[in-house]
Order: sequence, then structure tokens, then C-alpha cells
Amino acid sequence: MIHLLTPISDAHLLYVGDMVSVSGYIYCGRDAVLPKIVKACEERQLDKLGINLEGSVIFHTAVSPAGVGPTSSNKPEIDSSIAPLSKAGVKMYMGKGAISNNTVKALDLYNAVYAVIPPVTALLKSRISMQRIVAFAEEGMEAFHLLKVNSFPAIIAAAHGKSIYE
Repeated sequence: MIHLLTPISDAHLLYVGDMVSVSGYIYCGRDAVLPKIVKACEERQLDKLGINLEGSVIFHTAVSPAGVGPTSSNKPEIDSSIAPLSKAGVKMYMGKGAISNNTVKALDLYNAVYAVIPPVTALLKSRISMQRIVAFAEEGMEAFHLLKVNSFPAIIAAAHGKSIYE
């Protein structure tokens, strides 16, 4: 098990199949909000929103009173956000399912990785010590959230141009 603390600076040291544990602050977003984050990034508005993506982790999930659980990362709105957000500094994405070959290549280009996280909502909820909405509150549980987490388990599914789904 490789223990990672955010912000992540050494994603290049992770390989497909590595089991990881993530602690620290992570962002949460899915198909409703990630295109808005990409747009804010392109318009250089992230600072105004209080968002720093350098070395960050984005978990593809909504945040509800029931907890968090991964959503499919291959939804077009999510998959298409990975390359521009990696360029902006995101180092790890957590979700579920296969991502496109173009996205796998973009991860490699920007020294970022994709990890699958088991759908264990109750376990994950017990490992969250803080949560707040960072941006786009009008999206409700699909707003862009910031969580402080302790030992979120995941398996690296795409790194260095390779994917477990190939």
C-alpha cells in the first residue's frame, strides 16, 4: 500500500495496479460541475473561486448526507474534463470504470494518474473529517466540494499511457 498525502507531487512514481491510500484535501465533482470547473480554469477564474488545482485530487462523486461513492468516470462530461484539468495541475482522479484511450494519453502527458475506488460509501463516509462546498452551490450535492479525508483506498487504473482496461 502506498500512502499519499495531498497535494501530490510524485504521481510519476505510481503505476497501474498500485494500491494507494489518499489522505488530505480532495475535491469532489462529477458531470454537472466539472465542465464548469474547466470553463473557470480556461477563463482564469479559479483563484476567484478559491480553487488551487496544483497537485490536487478530484474524486468523481457527488456529496450527499449518505456519503460519497464513485460515479462512472467515462461519462463524456467527466472524461473530457480530465485533460484540461490535468494541464491545470490535477495529479489524480478517482472514480470507477474505464476511461478513453485519449484520456489515458493525456494523463501520461501531464504526469497524472487515474485510480478506481471501490463503491464502499459507508467506509468512505467514516474517513471524511471535513466537507464544504467550494464552488457552484446551485448544483446541490453535485456542487464542487472540498473534503478532508483519511486513508481513502484506491487502485491505480491508468498511468504512464497504460490502463488496466486495455
